[in-house]
Formats: sequence, structure tokens, C-alpha cells
Amino acid sequence: MKVRTDFPRKVAETADMGIVLQDGTRLSARVWMPEDAADDPVPAILEYIPYRKRDGTLARDELMHPYFAGHGYAAVRVDIRGNGDSDGLMEDEYSEQELADACQIIDWLSRQPWCSGAVGMMGKSWGGFNCLQTAFLQPPALKAVLSVCSTTDRFADDIHFKGGCLLGENFGWGMVMLSYSSRPPDPALRSDWREEWLKRLEAEPFLTPLWASHQARDDYWKHGSVCEDYSRMTVPVMVVGGWADNYMNTVAALCENVPAPVQGLVGPWVHQYAHQAVPGPAIGFLQVALRWWDRWLKDIGNGAEADGAYRTWMLHSAPPDACARYRPGHWLVETDWPSPRVRREVLGLAPGRLGTAAALDMHVATPQHLGMRAGKFFPMGLNAEMAGDQREDDAASVCFDGAVLDAPLDLMGAARLRLTLSADRPRANLIARLCDVAPDGSSVRIAHGMLNLCHRHDPGAPVPMVPGKAEEVTLDLDQMAYRLLPGHRLRLALSTTYWPFVWPAAEVATLTLSAGSLELPVHAGGTGDEWQPPEPESARPWNHRTLREARATRRIERDLTNGRQALVVEEDGGERENLDHGLISGETMSERWEIDPEDPLSARATIRWEQRLRRGDWNVRTEATGEMTATADALVTRARLTAWEGETIVFQRDYEDRVPRVHL
Repeated sequence: MKVRTDFPRKVAETADMGIVLQDGTRLSARVWMPEDAADDPVPAILEYIPYRKRDGTLARDELMHPYFAGHGYAAVRVDIRGNGDSDGLMEDEYSEQELADACQIIDWLSRQPWCSGAVGMMGKSWGGFNCLQTAFLQPPALKAVLSVCSTTDRFADDIHFKGGCLLGENFGWGMVMLSYSSRPPDPALRSDWREEWLKRLEAEPFLTPLWASHQARDDYWKHGSVCEDYSRMTVPVMVVGGWADNYMNTVAALCENVPAPVQGLVGPWVHQYAHQAVPGPAIGFLQVALRWWDRWLKDIGNGAEADGAYRTWMLHSAPPDACARYRPGHWLVETDWPSPRVRREVLGLAPGRLGTAAALDMHVATPQHLGMRAGKFFPMGLNAEMAGDQREDDAASVCFDGAVLDAPLDLMGAARLRLTLSADRPRANLIARLCDVAPDGSSVRIAHGMLNLCHRHDPGAPVPMVPGKAEEVTLDLDQMAYRLLPGHRLRLALSTTYWPFVWPAAEVATLTLSAGSLELPVHAGGTGDEWQPPEPESARPWNHRTLREARATRRIERDLTNGRQALVVEEDGGERENLDHGLISGETMSERWEIDPEDPLSARATIRWEQRLRRGDWNVRTEATGEMTATADALVTRARLTAWEGETIVFQRDYEDRVPRVHL
């Protein structure tokens, strides 16, 4: 990545700019802006997240925000209340308080003497969510947003539920936030850091049980879901996603439904900004973003609005690789979305075959450990977090294979599966994977989808299946852009389990299939790249030294004495010292997801996180440990949060909850 230092305007930085809200809460902002902004005001670009600007996201912040500032913007990175160096206490994701604060911040920024009055908002993941949600609230000074790796529907397409199935990441993310939000402010910025820290710890919620208790698409999930009323999305939106991430549906949803100018961009990437993401090719995301901001915040007629409604990297067949550094493919530009270059083709299902319809009498009842190579919901890098070779899961699934291709098959959009089926239990899950099978038998997941069959009619009003009663069920798989090469074949794999991506149903269930079809979005194809993105560049990396290198492992274990299988993840983030202000930070994490292949109630997940901060004689750390199990009637979670100052425990709290299984 090219490092830029020759910016048009010289940049000044403020490490801790206070933004005082109406209730007296002071939020801490790190701000980069042109030195002469007071004389020549500039638009502001807000990134507003809980991940700590002082240490958590500092490495990526320094690549990005000074770059925008050097091109004539005030880049404002704010810690959400209750996190980092900001006052207050945190309640939940995307709370009404959080979004009300965002609107106040935007108004405050617009009235500063160094601001032109125009404000944009950007972010990835949490920040991508809340910039869409803030746009939904229509604060007057907000003129455009840029959302990366986000969702329009908090129930259907986030880390908690998918198709009504409870995701393992609901527990995983609850543990992440229990750990992340347990850290204190920096004493170099706040003399009251210890008092504020203890307040936070006392109020710290463990959110996993709350999220798990909302097992239907109720008002809790509708809050913050912009799909509730797309007509409110009246400011221009650029939305970016990655095919190796699980937020790939958002781009198509916004491009299809938002009335304001909207542009979509999807690359081969994991859950990262596109100038530093894998698999490659990475792109000059900051230049693309700058072009967007120039058009909508500075009203420069650069033609950015005509850059294409939907730009995507169409993946090509390649060997499975959970650590892929690069995915072959080519860039496509769709001037409209949905694309007129996509037609719908229906393939019938016959026993073992995809392409011709025939009566079925097939039973789907898969072992509980199926899914170990599904990958992480939001992979972050090269630690084997992407989906791996699917052939072992395919062997345990019910599969329908297409003919060997004699010409490329290009797919773009979402496949739709229609099945006539019955279940022998009132509650059961259906998981569908679309795979690219190579001549050597290796299998690459193209897209997947899942459905808790209680949600087959209405995710807002789930109803159990009637055992033995056949019904027609429709399941939409995730968006994709994929070219299968000659010699390969398309496979549809069906299962009732997907551990640990999906928490198991309470009982072993058998589905009986009697008919089915798969509707594919077939793209007309392209002969080569239709877009040449700029090469990645950034501002200067952060000034630091590494005290201990990071390391990670991800492995599957099988106990030969009892048959239990486990996915084990261990990550040591190492330890790094910030040479500008001396803060030393580090974290470690371990996860274990284990299950008996025959028993869904044997599922057990354990997670441990440790956070460490020190400078001179100051030394603090926190530890969050948790366990999730289940009975036939309840989801059971236990957690403990412990905080140390030096070698002394200054806080400890235990959490224990039982959430009734209403629709799971």
C-alpha cells in the first residue's frame, strides 16, 4: 500500500476534543483537520463507534482519517458514551440514546467555526450500522453516508439470528463486548479515570441473554432496521461489502430500495476496510471514498453519481482456502440494480441431481458437528476464519449435483430454494449451501442460507411445524457473484445442522423432502474488467513498536473415546507500545465450541478474553469468561467479569441467565 504524505493541505490533530451533549455528557473525539480550517472551513466526516480511538482502532484510524483531513475535511473519530475516553454508560447496541447522541454530534459539528456546515458519516460494522440508522433519523446537517460491512435488518442479517436460527456468534459477540467495554479511560486524558472505570464495570451489561430472548422479529429488532421504511433514506448512500464477510446482502438491499442516490461496491474481502482487506485484490478505498465525499459534501461536479449503481468483483473458481490472500475474478459494473443482465433460471431437484425435476422421498437428518469449516460470521484476516473445503460437510449432507460444466456459469444475486417438506418435530432448522465442486472433488462454498422452520411464514410470528404435515417452504440464500469454470459442477447441499455457526435445535429432527427446485440468478457474463479501481494508498502508519508478536491458531479436535468434536480458536494479539503517548496494549482470546455428533443438547461453548493496558507504573487488566449450554427448554449462559489494578482485584461480577426456548 502506498503511503501518502504530500497532501494538498497540512493537517493538525487534536487528541481529545470534548463534545458536550445536552445532558452534560462529554464525549471524547480525536480530530484531524487542515491547519487553516478556521479560515477556510471544511466539511466534517464522523466515525462514531465504541472500539476506543486511543488504542482499539488507532492503527486503522491513522491510515484513514489524516488522509481525509489532508484533502480538506475534518475527520472526527468519536468514542460512543461509556467507552474509551467518553463519559457515560453504555446500554446496548444502537440504543435510542446512542442514535440521539449521534444526531447531537452532527448538529454540534455543523456549527463549529472550522466546519462548512456539511457533515458526512462513515463506518465499518458497528459504525456502518449506526451511520445508516442515523441517516434514517434525518438530522438536517447530514449530507451523505458511507457504510461498510453493515445491515439493513438487525434480525435477518446480523450476528444474532439468521432466518430465525440462533447464531453461535450471538454468544461470541456478547463476550467480545463484555470484554471490550470493560477497559478504563486513559489516565493521560482523564484524571478521574478510576472513578469512571468502576462506574462502567458496575453498570456493564452482558447482552447475550437479552439478544437471545427476542426470538421473533419484534420491535426490539425493528428499532435500527432501516428496511422498516426505506423512504426515510433521503441522503446519498455508498455501501461497501465483501464476499468473505456475512454482511453481503446489504449492498443489494440498499441499491434496490433506497430512493436517494446510492452506490454499491462488493469485493472479495473479509470484514475490513477495502484498502487493507484480504483476500485481494484490495483497492484504493480512500480515493473512492474521497470522490464520494467531494461530490456530496463539497458539491464538486466530479460525476461520482454516475460511477455505477453496483460494482462487484465476480469470484472465479479456485481451490478452497480458509486463509486465502487473493481470490481470482474480474470487476463488473451494473448501471442499474437489479441488473438487466441477470435472468432467473429454475433447476428442478431429483434424487442426487440438480437440473431436472422428479419426485423426492429423501430424508435430511445430519450429525450435530456438521459445519466445522463454515468459517466465522465476520472473518477479520488470515487466521483460517473464512469458509474452508466443504467436502467433509457435503459428505454428511443431502446433496444435489448439477452436470459437469462445458462452459462458464456466471451467477449474480440471490438463489431461491423451494422445497416441499415435512418434519418429524415441531422445531427444526434447514441449512442450504451452494457449492462449486472441482474435478478433484474439493468443494468451495459460494453462498449459504438458513431457516428456522418455525419462521417459514412470518419471522414476526413464528409457528411450530405440524409433525408429518408437508408444506412448501421458501429459502433465499445470500447474495453472490461467482463464475464456475468449465469442468466444475454446481452442488446444493442440505442439512439440519451447522455447528457452531448455528446453535442446534432442541431435538434431533428429520426432514422429509417430496419436491423441490432451485432458482438461480444467471448473469450474462463479461469478457474482462469493467472497472479499474485505484491502487491502495493511505496516510502514514501509526508510530509504535511491537513488544510481543501476535499469533493465532484454529483447529478441529475429535475425542476418539467419546466422539465429541470441537472447534478451538486461540488468538494472542501480542503487545504493542504507542510511541507517541506511551500506552502499551494487548489482548488474548480463546474459544472452544464442542458437541456430541448425536446429541444437540451436548452443545457447549466457552470463551475467555483478556485485555491489558499499561504505561509506567500504571497497569490494569480485565478478564471476561463465559459459557453457554442449553437444555430442551432453556438457553443457559454464565459469565464472569474481573478487573485488576496492578495485582489487586478491584471488581468482580458473575452473570447467570436462563432464556426460555420459545421458537428454537
